[in-house]
Amino acid sequence: MEYKDYYKTMGVKRDASQDEIRRAYRKLAVKFHPDRNPDDSSAAEKFREATEAYEVLKDPQKRAQYDRFGHAATGEGFGGFGQGAYSFDLNDALESFLRNFGGFGDFFGERGGARTVSNRGHDLQLTVQLTLQEAAQGAKKKLKIKKQVSCQTCHGSGAASGSEPARCDQCGGIGRVRQVRQSLLGQMVTEGTCPRCHGRGVIIVDPCQACRGTGTVRGEETIEVKIPAGVTSGNYMDLDSKGDTGTQGGPAGNLRIIIEVSENELFERHGNDILIDVPVSVVELVLGTKVEVPTLDGKVVLKIPPGTHSHKIFRMRGKGIPYLNRGGQGDQLVRVIAWTPQKLTKEQEKLLDGIRDELAAKVPPPGSHVFD
Repeated sequence: MEYKDYYKTMGVKRDASQDEIRRAYRKLAVKFHPDRNPDDSSAAEKFREATEAYEVLKDPQKRAQYDRFGHAATGEGFGGFGQGAYSFDLNDALESFLRNFGGFGDFFGERGGARTVSNRGHDLQLTVQLTLQEAAQGAKKKLKIKKQVSCQTCHGSGAASGSEPARCDQCGGIGRVRQVRQSLLGQMVTEGTCPRCHGRGVIIVDPCQACRGTGTVRGEETIEVKIPAGVTSGNYMDLDSKGDTGTQGGPAGNLRIIIEVSENELFERHGNDILIDVPVSVVELVLGTKVEVPTLDGKVVLKIPPGTHSHKIFRMRGKGIPYLNRGGQGDQLVRVIAWTPQKLTKEQEKLLDGIRDELAAKVPPPGSHVFD
C-alpha cells in the first residue's frame, strides 16, 4: 500500500490547528471543486484527495489514530464509508462536502441554505462630504438614498394581488438541482443553481403589474448616520441591509458610505495634526508678543518669545484631530510668518532708517546658519 500523507495533501504542518486545517481545505476545495473545473479529471482527483484528508484531520480521534498507525488505522475507514480509507471515491467526497458545508453555494459565501442569492439586492455606495470641523468632532447626517424599495402593491412578493408564487417544479423549491454524469473517474455528481427558478425556489405565475414581478420599485429612503470623530478622506462605513431591497422578498444589499473631508481655508491637515500660518510683524518677532490663534475649539492666546525667527513652529498639545476609535488626539502646529508691510509712512521710514545700519551689521554672512 502506498502511504498517504494527509498533511502534505492539505499543505499544513503536523501540528496544525483545526482552524488551519479548515482554512487549508477551503482553499483546496475552492480551487479543485468539480463545479469549478468541469471535465477536469485531475482537479476532481485532487478534490477527492483533499476531502479524504480533511475527513480524517478534522476529527481529533481519527487524527490521533492516523498519526499513530497511518491512513489504514481503522477498519471502517476514516470517512465512514467502509472498507478503509481507500474506498473514498469522488461521490464520497462530494457527499462529505455537502454534509460538512451544506453545499457548494453555502461554502463559497452564498446565503439562505441550499438556495443561491440571485434575488439579493445590489450593494450601494454613497460619498458623504464633511467639513474639517465635522471630521474632528463627529457628525450626524441625514442621507436620502435613491434605491430599489419593496413594492407596496404586492408587498415585495412579485405576485399579482390574489395570487402567490408557486413552488418550482424542477428543483422542488430548494433552488438547486443535482446532475449525474460519467467521467474518467466514474460517476460524478454535481450540484448547481436551478435553471428554471434561478435559485429562488419559486416561480411567479401571475406577476404584479406595478413591479413586473420583481417585488421592488424605484424609491427613496432617508437614514440617519452617526459618523465618529477622527475620520479622514477614504474612511468608509458599511451598513448592513441598507442597499437595494432584494427581488421577490430576497435579502437587501449593503450600503457603503465613503467619507470625503473638504479642505479648510485656515488649517492644513497632516494625519491627526493640523497646521495654521499666523502672520506676525517683524517688530513683534523681535520684541516678543502675544497673539490670538484660531483653533477648532475657538481662539486661544499664544505667547511668542523675543527673538523668534520667521517660520518657527509652535506646538499646541491636544488641539488637533481626535484619533479614530481610541482616546487622545493630535496637536495643532502654529507657524509664525514674518509679515513685511508694503507701504510705510514717512515717520515709519525715518524710524527704521535710523536702526537699519545697526541691524545690518548683525546679519550673519552668506553660508552661515541663520539661526546660530
